[in-house]
This record gives sequence, structure tokens and C-alpha cells, in this order.
Amino acid sequence: MTRKQRRMTMIAAAGGVLTVAAGLILYALNDQIAFFQSPSDIAANALPDGQRIRLGGLVQDGSVVRGQDAQVSFAVTDTVESVNVVYVGLLPDLFREGQGIVAEGVMKPDGIFHADTVLAKHDENYMPKEVAEALKGKGVWKGEE
Repeated sequence: MTRKQRRMTMIAAAGGVLTVAAGLILYALNDQIAFFQSPSDIAANALPDGQRIRLGGLVQDGSVVRGQDAQVSFAVTDTVESVNVVYVGLLPDLFREGQGIVAEGVMKPDGIFHADTVLAKHDENYMPKEVAEALKGKGVWKGEE
């Protein structure tokens, strides 16, 4: 084997190792990546079963229903479309109707979003960036004008 052939073999082997490493990293991150969707995005595009997403919008007035075992049902709306959400656990102290939230979870085939994380705003002027942009796109959010 000539010197040039050995060098090319080493480069090809290093490239193969890097490709396998990148593939393993992407495979490991696949379950951790959750893209932001607004209720209108969900209504317009069918989501594959079990795909993890971040749903953002306003908690629809009059939709919060507290059930047994810390189960809470509510609707998230962008004032055009709304998505029913079920969450089991303690909600943030600042969670209330009419406020912006981001919920992370999966959409089930029954059309109900099952959240495992709910994030609420942390002061009266804050709106999550993704929610504010989605609401601005719909012409609803007037925010800090």
C-alpha cells in the first residue's frame, strides 16, 4: 500500500466514524426535539401519532375543568382555532384563563393534546416568544406596541 493509499484509507475511516457518530446523536435527539405549533397549525396540518410538540396559545376563557387525581382539562386557543388539552399534575401558580401558556406533550388520535409539561408566563407583561409570534401572525396579539 502506498503512502497516498494509506492516507486515503485513514481519511475514509475517519469520515465513516464521524458519520456514525452524527447518526447516533441525531437518533438520540429525535425523541427530545419538540417543535412549536399553534392551534391553527395543528388544525391545518395533521400530526403523526406520538409526535412530541410544544403547543402555545391562550387558555380559553371558561374552559378550565379540574377533575380527580389532579387532572385538569382546558382549551388552548389562538382565537382562530382551539385545541383541548389534558394535563395531570400541578399547574404553575400563574396559570389562569386568558393567559399565554406553552404546553409540551403529544396529540393523541382522539384529538386531545396530552401535556406532560405546562409553562405559564412569569409576570403580567410577559408572553412566550413563540406564542406572541403566532398571535401576531393572526393579528390578535397587540403586546408591547
